Formats: sequence, structure tokens, C-alpha cells
Amino acid sequence: GNIFTQQPSYFSDLDETLPTVLQVFNNILHKCGLQCEGASAEPQKLEEKVSVTAGNMPLQELKDTVLYLCDTCTTLWAFLDVFPLACQTFHKHEFCYRLASFYELAIPELESAIKKRHYEDNSVFADLWRRISHSRKKMIEVFHILVNQVCLQPILE
Repeated sequence: GNIFTQQPSYFSDLDETLPTVLQVFNNILHKCGLQCEGASAEPQKLEEKVSVTAGNMPLQELKDTVLYLCDTCTTLWAFLDVFPLACQTFHKHEFCYRLASFYELAIPELESAIKKRHYEDNSVFADLWRRISHSRKKMIEVFHILVNQVCLQPILE
């Protein structure tokens, strides 16, 4: 059996961990100078207004952000793919809503930043584009798993 059936208390661990997972999305938005709906609307300091955007951040920071996003999306997808029972816990945290608004805000911004940048080495562009495309695909797959488990499966059973 899997670890959650052996140790049901892991569900409460997952429940406590999900806000941290959602914070990853907020961190990425913040790095890109964006604010997520449903995120804690902390007042911004005035000097923070002229913040970094995905379009003007240093190349290394853009690479790091895209890599961070790619790792996060792939890990989330792999987890839900092998353990769909976790979907209820994700649902409880309005994960679909948060994922959709993150996708809507961050993906066009990052794609645009990747396309508009001038690269010394074209392989850097190719790698970034591959990773952002992979991230987008995994986010959509995560959304599908969640909708399927939470909304469609109960109807079919």
C-alpha cells in the first residue's frame, strides 16, 4: 500500500503543507512584480512600486524563476498522478482557483519576457522556452487531475 494508507495522519500533514505550496506561486508572482488574487494583500512599501518585472529581471533570475516553476509543477503533477486521493485536500485549499489565477497572471508574463529578451546564446532561449512550455503543460494536467477526481469521479461512482 502507499504511505498515506499506512499513515493516515499524513493527510493532516498534507493539509498543513498546502499553504506553503501555494506560497511558491505567490513567490514567483512577487519575483515578476505581479500580485495574485486571493493572496495575502500585504500593503506594499512605496519604494517597492518600481519593482522588478519578468521583462526586466536579470537573465539568471529569469532562469532561476522558470526552473523553480518547472520543478514545482512537475513535482505537483507527479504527486497527484501517483496519489489522486490527495485531490480532496488540494480542493479544500481552493487550489484550482489559485492555480488558474496564477497561470493567467504568470504564464503570459514569463512567456513574453522569454520571447522579448536578447540572448547571446540561442540554446538559453530554447531551454527556457522548453521549460516554460513544460510548466504550462503540467499545470494544465494538474488542473485536469483535480477536476477529474473532485468533480467527475464522484458523479460516475
